[in-house]
Amino acid sequence: MRINLYMDQLKRSLGIMKKDILIYYLKGPVVIFGFLMPLFLFLAFFIGSRKMSADFLISGLIGMTVFFTATAVSPVIAPWEAQIRTLERLISAPISITTLLFGDMLASFLFGMLIPILPIGIGLAIGVNIIHPIIFILGIILAAACFSSFGLILSSPPSNAPSNVMMISSLVRFPLVFVSGIFVPLEQMPYWGQTIASISPLTYFIDLIRYTINGTSYYSIQIDFIAIILFTVTFFFLAVQLHKRTIFKRI
Repeated sequence: MRINLYMDQLKRSLGIMKKDILIYYLKGPVVIFGFLMPLFLFLAFFIGSRKMSADFLISGLIGMTVFFTATAVSPVIAPWEAQIRTLERLISAPISITTLLFGDMLASFLFGMLIPILPIGIGLAIGVNIIHPIIFILGIILAAACFSSFGLILSSPPSNAPSNVMMISSLVRFPLVFVSGIFVPLEQMPYWGQTIASISPLTYFIDLIRYTINGTSYYSIQIDFIAIILFTVTFFFLAVQLHKRTIFKRI
């Protein structure tokens, strides 16, 4: 009986996912914010840092692409639907807030895994090799789930204006990019920089990707995986609790 209940909720989450993909994700901004923006940051850094290896730069580009793609749209879904009055219909439907958020997360998760194919293709084209492909794939899957959950937290403020939520989202996401070892290796950071980097989930994903490409990492692979999983569970739990408190304030 309980299994049937869970399967029923999963089907409803998949319905939410399909709705999000059709309305929000099959749009230009996902590609712009998910791939083109990291690409331009990558090119700017590449021009100014020609001493960096292709392995180092491509791993950073992949990390940024997964991060920006998985958090590109999820922060604005709730305020957008509140603004156009469709959130009320979803709340009145026989689904829980957890089911609703899980469907939103699945949509971000799916695109967080697909869009990185572009930077991966660029890396392979310029001669970058993935020496641990299984770990590489698992890392992207876990990171896409982690960053999608993180995006749900960013959407929790009770605002019906997507622009306000996007401003908050940008203020949080961009600093994480610059403190997570993407542009400066962790081992070259001062102690205080390494401490700040250790509280960013993006740090562990970048570290994991670099291991799969060049065989070296700052943390152990076990720590990278455990950290990403813990961040994922924590982010989703916090997102559910926060939305339970704020979702009715949007109506």
